[in-house]
Amino acid sequence: MVLPWKQIVLLSITGCLAGKRFQHISAERHCPRCHSFPYFKTKATIICDAEGSPTPQYSWSLNGTLIDLENDYRRRMSGGSLIISNLDKDRDSGIYQCKAFNARGAVLSRKASVQFAYLDNFKTQTVRSTVNVREGQGVVLLCGPPAHSGELTFAWIFNQYPHFVQQDSRRFISQETGSLYIAKVEPSDVGNYTCVVNNTITEEKVFSSPTPLVLRSDGVMGEYEPKIEVHFPDSIPAAKESLVKLECFALGNPVPEISWRRTSGVPFPSKVKTKNSNAVLEIPNFQQEDAGTYECIAENRRGKNAARGRISFHAKPHWFQTMADTVLSIHQKLFWECKATGKPKPSYSWLKNGEHVIGRIQIENGALSIPTLNLSDSGMYQCVAENKHGVIYSSAQLMVLASPPSFSKSPLKALVKARLGSEVILECKPQASPPAISLWKKDNEMERVRIGTLKITNVSRSDAASYTCIAKNQFGSASTTGRLLVTEPTRITMRPTNLEIIVGESIVLPCQIASDPALDVSFSWAFNGQLIDFQQDSDHFERVGGTVSGDLMIRNIQLNHGGKYVCVIDTEVENLSTSAILIVKGPPGPPDKVTVEEITDSTAQLSWTPGRDNGSPITGYVIQGRTPFTVGWQAVETVPEMVNGNTLTATVVGLNAWVEYEFRVVARNNVGLGEPSPASAKTRTEDTSKSKHNRLNAALLCWGKVITHLRIIVPKTSQILTLCSLSQVPSVAPKRVVPRIVSATQIEVIWEAVPDIAERVLGYEVVYWEDDTKPDTVGKVRISGNDTVVNITGLNANTAYYLAVSACNTAGPGPQSVPINITTKKPPPDRAPLNVQWSMIGSTLSLHWDPVLATEKESHVTGYMVGFVSTHRHNDLNYFVTNKTSVELSLPGNDNYLIQIKATSEGGEGAGSEPVHIHKLSELALASCLRFAIKAPSSSEVMAAHQMRV
Repeated sequence: MVLPWKQIVLLSITGCLAGKRFQHISAERHCPRCHSFPYFKTKATIICDAEGSPTPQYSWSLNGTLIDLENDYRRRMSGGSLIISNLDKDRDSGIYQCKAFNARGAVLSRKASVQFAYLDNFKTQTVRSTVNVREGQGVVLLCGPPAHSGELTFAWIFNQYPHFVQQDSRRFISQETGSLYIAKVEPSDVGNYTCVVNNTITEEKVFSSPTPLVLRSDGVMGEYEPKIEVHFPDSIPAAKESLVKLECFALGNPVPEISWRRTSGVPFPSKVKTKNSNAVLEIPNFQQEDAGTYECIAENRRGKNAARGRISFHAKPHWFQTMADTVLSIHQKLFWECKATGKPKPSYSWLKNGEHVIGRIQIENGALSIPTLNLSDSGMYQCVAENKHGVIYSSAQLMVLASPPSFSKSPLKALVKARLGSEVILECKPQASPPAISLWKKDNEMERVRIGTLKITNVSRSDAASYTCIAKNQFGSASTTGRLLVTEPTRITMRPTNLEIIVGESIVLPCQIASDPALDVSFSWAFNGQLIDFQQDSDHFERVGGTVSGDLMIRNIQLNHGGKYVCVIDTEVENLSTSAILIVKGPPGPPDKVTVEEITDSTAQLSWTPGRDNGSPITGYVIQGRTPFTVGWQAVETVPEMVNGNTLTATVVGLNAWVEYEFRVVARNNVGLGEPSPASAKTRTEDTSKSKHNRLNAALLCWGKVITHLRIIVPKTSQILTLCSLSQVPSVAPKRVVPRIVSATQIEVIWEAVPDIAERVLGYEVVYWEDDTKPDTVGKVRISGNDTVVNITGLNANTAYYLAVSACNTAGPGPQSVPINITTKKPPPDRAPLNVQWSMIGSTLSLHWDPVLATEKESHVTGYMVGFVSTHRHNDLNYFVTNKTSVELSLPGNDNYLIQIKATSEGGEGAGSEPVHIHKLSELALASCLRFAIKAPSSSEVMAAHQMRV
C-alpha cells in the first residue's frame, strides 16, 4: 500500500481467533491538505479487531520485528488498534502484521505493506542539451523522472506554460517512461520542451529543465519505413480484473498508422478500447479469456513493422476448501486440508498460534495431519495460501479433550417399557475422551455382558430387570441404570364396521381395547387421512367412552362425512389402528343444464344432465314449471307420465299458448326427493294459428323430400291448400357472431339475422362444446322467431368453450357459423363476508363487514351487494351495491328487516353472509334513548370534572 505523507493509513486486516473473525477496518482522516507543510504532525490508525472468549489481547510487528509499545512514544494501542503519531516515512514504512491471542491460542492477520508516496525534484535545473534533427526525421525526447514513490503521470509543455503538447498520430507521450515521441518532425515543432511529472497520490508536480529542439540545415529527411520505438514487453503478467494498458508507437515518414490484433485471430470484445490514435490499447476487467499474444502493427507506404507480446492471466489466491473448528479426543488422528485457486499456483504454509508448525505435525502442501493427538496440540491453526499477487489466511481451532466417562447428558431412562415379544434397544452413550469401553450387567449380576448398545430381541417376561451400563477409560469410570418393564400386548376388542347411513342420522363407530394397566393409552381418529379436530368439529364429531374406549360419535351426518375412518391407538410400546368405510346416502343432487329443445303452443321438449346420485341410484325425475301467472313452481304433465332414472328427456304437455314458461327438474332416489335444478331459459309457447300451420308442415315433412304440388283439403272449411315444394334447411349460416361473457357460468351470444333466402327461417340454434376434439360434449340452445340473442347458462367457470350458430326451420338446422372460442370468467369467491356489524339510529342503518379476498383461482372482488327485505313484505326485495365494506341504509317505517351481504365479481355473486335480523325500536323509545345519549353536561358537572382532574 502506497500512502501520501498527508493521508492516514487504511489497512484491511482479517483473521480468526477461537472461531471468531476479525471485524472491519476503519481509520480517521486528520489532514486533507497538508503535504506542502513537511513539519505537520500526521497520525495513522490501523485497526485490528478480533472476537474470542476470553477477550483477545493484541501485539504488532513491523518487518517481522515485534513493536515495543512500552518504549515507543510515537506508537500506542487502543483496543487492538495501532495508533502512530508523527508519521515518518523512513521509520514507519514496511510490513505490518497484527497478532490476536488469548488462552485458546493465537492467530495472525494478513500482512500489509505501508509505503509513503513522494516525488523529488529533478536533480539539475541547468538547460538540457539541444536536440538537432532533420525535418521529416523522428525524434525521442527523454524525461528521466526523479526519485519517487507512487504512481506518476506525464505531460510536456511546449515553449511556455500552459501550452501543453497535444497527442495525435504524430506525437505520443509514454505514461510508462514519460518520454515524448514525434514520429515525423515538422518546422512547427521547433522550440523548448519541458517534462511535467505528477504524483497521482500526493498531487505534487515537478518540472524538468527545457530541452531545445532545432532543425538541422543539411537537408530534409526522405521517406522511410516505420520504426517502433515504444513497445510492450514480450511477456506480460496481468492480474484478474485489472486494467491492462499496452503502448505502441513508431517513428516514420510518412507518419505510420497503428493497428492491433490477436495472433489467434479472435476478435477483440467490445470492452477493449484504443486511445491516442491507437497508440494505447486498454483491456479493462482482465479475465482468463483475454490472455494470449497481442500484436501492434505500424504501417506506412514505405513498409510496416510489428511488435508482439504475450499477456498471461494471473490471479491472487482464493479459497475453495478450508478447515473448520474441530474437537477431538486425545490419541485420535487429525487431518485438515485447505485448497485455493490462483495463478501462479499458490504455495501453502501452516501456523499454530501464530508460529510456523514444527515437531510431530506432518505438512504436505495444503494438508496437515497429526497421527496421535495429545493435549499440547490444542490451539489456533492457520492455513496460508500465497502467490506473488496476494496472501490469504484460513483459521480454525483445535480442541483436544481428555476426560473420564460421564452420563450427565445421556443417562438411561429410569423406566423403559417393552411389549412382550418385541425388540428393545438400550443405548449406552457416555461422554468420554478418549471414547470409553461400555459393559452391561443385569440385576447386579454379570449374567448378560455386552459391549456398547444392548439389544434384546423377542422380549420375554424374564427380561424384566434392572440394567446397568458401566463405562471406563484411562481417566476413570461411570455408570447409569434403568429398569425394563415388560407389558402385555394391547388387543382391539371392538372394531368399527363398514356402514351405510342416511343424511341427517347419527351413529357411533366403536373402538375399544384391552391393555396392560401399566400403559398409558391415547385414542385419535383420522377421516380421509386427516386427524379429526374434536374442538373445531364439535358440531358433528365427539369422542365418547372411558380410558379403554375411543368410540367416535358422528351427529347429524352430512354427505361430506362419507369416507374412511381410522381409529389410532397409541401406547408407549406400540401403535395399533383399525378402520371402516362409512357410506352416506342422501337425496340426489340437482340436475343441470335444463334446456327447452323444441316448443309448440301446448308442448315443450326438455333435456337435462343428471346430478350426483349421492350414494343411491336415481329412480326418477319430476318436472316442474312456472309462469308469471302462477304462484311458485308447480308439477307439470309429461310424456312419459313417469320419467325413470335412466331418461334424460321428456315432453311437457298441456301448456297454454303464447305464455312464457320456465322449467326445472327434480331427481328422486330411494332416500327421497333432491334439490331442484337451476331454471331453464324463459321460453314462450307459440300462438294457436301458427302452431297449426307448423304441425301441418311437420306432418308433410314425414313424407320425404319428393312431395310437390300436394293438394290438401282443410276439414270444416273445404279450403284447398297447395304445397308447391318441400321446405329445405336454411342454406346460409349466420354471420358476425359475437359472444360476451356475462359471468362464470353464463355467456350471451349475439349474431346478425340471416337475410331473406329461399328457405324459410323459423329460428336459430346455438351449439357449444368444451373440447374441439370431442363432439359428444355438445350442448345446444334453440330459440324461435327473429330473436338474434340468447343466454347460455349453467356453464363451468374458467373454462374454454367453442360455439357456433345456425339458422333452422322445420326441416332442421342449416350450416353452422365459423366456431368461436371464448373462456368463462373465474368463479366468484366462495367465502361470505364475515364479522358483519350494525348499528341503528333513527331510520338509518349503518353496516360494516370484513373484506372478502379472492384466491388466484377466483374472480377479483369488485364490490358488494347488500340485499334487504321486510319480514312482513317478503316479495319486496331491495338491493344496494357498493365498492366499500360499509354502507348506510334508510329503512323507513317501524318494521323488522332481514339483511344479507354478498361479494360481487366478474364471475358473479359470491356466497351470502349469515342473515342479519334487524329489530327496529319504536320512534318513542328511540327518541328517549337518543336524548339520554346526547344530553349535554351542566356547568356544575363540568366544574366538578375539572376539579377531579386537578
